[in-house]
Amino acid sequence: MSRGIESIGFTGTQAGMTTLQLQSFQALLQLVKSAKLHHGDCIGADAEAHDIATNLEMSTVIHPPLDDRKRAFKWSDVVRPARAYLDRNHDIVDETDVLLATPKESLEVLRSGTWATVRYAYKQGKLVLLILPDGLLRYIRSS
Repeated sequence: MSRGIESIGFTGTQAGMTTLQLQSFQALLQLVKSAKLHHGDCIGADAEAHDIATNLEMSTVIHPPLDDRKRAFKWSDVVRPARAYLDRNHDIVDETDVLLATPKESLEVLRSGTWATVRYAYKQGKLVLLILPDGLLRYIRSS
């Protein structure tokens, strides 16, 4: 997975990752430790992803939301200007080579920021790796 991957986008839920998602996420990041991890700096999965990445000594890029109420306030050398949720999620996809997503559900949900980001990445032709709640991986890529 590491060949040609310089930057990884991440999206997940405020509820955080399941134990199995956390384990799979960490295993994947160990394969791409030289890449930069871009995330949205919200409580839950973003904060967990950030902590795993920094423990692996990976660089991070934070794309904070305008609304501070659910922000994790993680530290990074690179912090993009705050933007509305949808806009910053698109920025994360647009600035990265691949998207890692840890949805709360195994099947797509329409009214979900995580799934909306997955759909946007797919439409942009990005490789999307879903880490499902049971820790299993599923990848999707538009042709």
